Amino acid sequence: MTDAVDCVVIGAGVVGLAIARELALAGREVLVLEAEDGIGQHTSSRNSEVIHAGLYYPRGSLKARLCVEGQELMYAYCAERGIPHSRIGKIVVASEEAEIPALHSYQEKAAANGVSDLRWLSIAELRDLEPAVSCVAGFLSPSTGIVDSHAFMLALQGDGENHGAMLVTRTPMVGGEVRRDGILLRTGGDDPAELLARTVVNSAGLFAQAIAASLVGFPAMHMPPAYFAKAHYFTLSGRSPFRRLVYPIATQAHLGVHVTLDLGGQARFGPDVSWVAEVDYGFDDSREASFVEAIRCYWPGLPDGAIQPGYTGIRPKLAPEGAPAADFRVDGPEVHGVPGLVNLFGIESPGLTASLALGRQVRRLLEQSPE
Repeated sequence: MTDAVDCVVIGAGVVGLAIARELALAGREVLVLEAEDGIGQHTSSRNSEVIHAGLYYPRGSLKARLCVEGQELMYAYCAERGIPHSRIGKIVVASEEAEIPALHSYQEKAAANGVSDLRWLSIAELRDLEPAVSCVAGFLSPSTGIVDSHAFMLALQGDGENHGAMLVTRTPMVGGEVRRDGILLRTGGDDPAELLARTVVNSAGLFAQAIAASLVGFPAMHMPPAYFAKAHYFTLSGRSPFRRLVYPIATQAHLGVHVTLDLGGQARFGPDVSWVAEVDYGFDDSREASFVEAIRCYWPGLPDGAIQPGYTGIRPKLAPEGAPAADFRVDGPEVHGVPGLVNLFGIESPGLTASLALGRQVRRLLEQSPE
């Protein structure tokens, strides 16, 4: 038997939950399908929990626009709902003179993205803010913050459910078909089913391309290749000497091994990056030496043996190793021609910050597109 449903969101990570909430608030009947046994089991719970300001993304990109919009929405939402968070701020530093032009380029890019509160700091100010940090130049981003990502996801889930959305876990997608009367979805798990949906939002993160590929009739030319960038995080044993986040100059591939703090003040370092062929969260302890070397570029006082293995995460990438980072893709019917379908590809950082704005983006796409 095939059940007819209004709207299915595939994936209960932070972005899927934000989209489900937004659509439920707009009056849609929403069913969220999650393959794992709980929400946010992949990228959403394996990141730095940073609320980004929007410093690094190209002007006009979805990442830039949705990060800036999403940050404002997130701070307001967290305050309204009592979600633990802190506008802790971060300093971005150059460890040597040759890196100073990169700092200026960040300021210019941030200004182009509408971020107007960055403040260049003197060496004396840098030492006063973060005495443990050694650098030759830096600026402060006062709007950067941290959030309890799990509490945030629970609030999104609660909002959606209070407006009629339903979450079903342990329900993997096993295939589907684009039909004239909707999109047929086949699910596995303990209670396999067939659903005929008027609207489908593919927010499966690391597995979004696999979901799109499983839909018979979806034009393959509109499915980008998938790449996986694995990140390790180490934690600092003992008390942290930092009061805010500390970011070194980014490389082409990632933002470098930076310092983040959780809401309890515990410091962690990461991410590094390695390219993997499949989702595997195993921790490589041998990376400790490279972390120590990177950290001591801006914190020469790091004691021997002070960091310990933390956790790993994997980012869904749309560009391979060595290529410039690709933008988010939020592809509606005007892109691929399938009525009622929205695919989200490459939703990596700043996906957490942008999640509420991504929800609005998907709602706008569906409202503008005939189903």
